[in-house]
Amino acid sequence: MSKVKVIANNKKARHDYFIEETYEAGIVLKGTEVKSIRLGRVNLKDGYADIKDGEVILYNVHISPYEQGNIFNVDPTKPRKLLLHKREIRKLVGYITQKGYTLVPLQLYLNERGLVKLQLAVAKGKKLHDKRSSIAKKDAERRIQKELRQRQKMY
Repeated sequence: MSKVKVIANNKKARHDYFIEETYEAGIVLKGTEVKSIRLGRVNLKDGYADIKDGEVILYNVHISPYEQGNIFNVDPTKPRKLLLHKREIRKLVGYITQKGYTLVPLQLYLNERGLVKLQLAVAKGKKLHDKRSSIAKKDAERRIQKELRQRQKMY
C-alpha cells in the first residue's frame, strides 16, 4: 500500500458534483507555499480548474502565506499551473467542452516521495433533487447500520 499523507479534502465537491473520473496532477509551487502546505494551511473548497492555451490552471485554492516566510510569500489565491500529460489534457478538453462538466480539486496530498500532488476530478453538477436523494440514501444506510449494531448487541 502506498504511503500518502492527505493534507486537504474537498468534501463540498463530492456533495455538489457527480464525480466521473479522477486524475493525479502535480502543482507548480514556490518554496514557502510547499512549507505552508506541509503545515496543512490549504483550503480547496472554492477551487476549480480550467484549461488555457493547452495548460491546466487551478483557481481559487487558498494556500495561506508561510509565517516564517518574508518577501518570498506569494498571493494566497493566485492561479497555479497543474502538471499533467498531454494526452490527459486532451482528454480533459474533450470532457469540459461538453455542457455541465467542470474540473474540481478533490484532495491535496504528499505522495510517497514527498511531492505535493492534487487529485483532480471531472465532475458534473448535481441538481437540488439529486442532492436530496443522495442525502436520503445516506440516512437510510445510517439507519440500517444502526439497526444491525443494535441486533448484534442483543445476541
